[in-house]
Amino acid sequence: MPEHLAVLLPIAGAWVAAGVVAERLPTPDLARVLRQRTGWLLGLTLIGLGLTAAVLAAGLQSPGGTPYDRATPGLALAVLPALAVAVCTVRRVRRLRAGAGALAGAPGTPAPHGLRAAAAHPLIVLPVQLTALATVPAVLSASGLDLFTGSGVTGAAVTVGVLGALAIGVRHALRHSRLAERVAPAESTSARAASPLHV
Repeated sequence: MPEHLAVLLPIAGAWVAAGVVAERLPTPDLARVLRQRTGWLLGLTLIGLGLTAAVLAAGLQSPGGTPYDRATPGLALAVLPALAVAVCTVRRVRRLRAGAGALAGAPGTPAPHGLRAAAAHPLIVLPVQLTALATVPAVLSASGLDLFTGSGVTGAAVTVGVLGALAIGVRHALRHSRLAERVAPAESTSARAASPLHV
């Protein structure tokens, strides 16, 4: 196994696992399960961010020819979505974990639609999954599968990547919107009940 592939595999593994957990984050019916999944997602994203930053820093500081130096160009695609994870996703997941933790004391407490809608927010799921997808070409290239070399292949790969990212974003926006619609009737009902004019 090439040395730089051994460097890239843990990074890709952490991000792919985080993408899978993020995909399933809004699905649990119990607050306790939602809190567990937010904990897993937070841990995996922090591991992914730490490994990515460590390899990039080691690659930039190395004199050249080291496994970290050879792994650094492959992570160039993952830098922007990883920054979005660090800036947006981690903060939202921490807030979501705190909200689910406040309800998770009783084992059978259901997860409110508001928390599930927040868990489906595109700024939680999309940056994580885009980072996971961005690590895949680096792993394929390091393993010797040069699928993205050749005339005309790079442009097609970029087009497919952009369309795939747009499709993922639209899908998550629709799922978030669908879950958010379930929150509105409950809020309006509670507002009417609290109104002094409510009979």
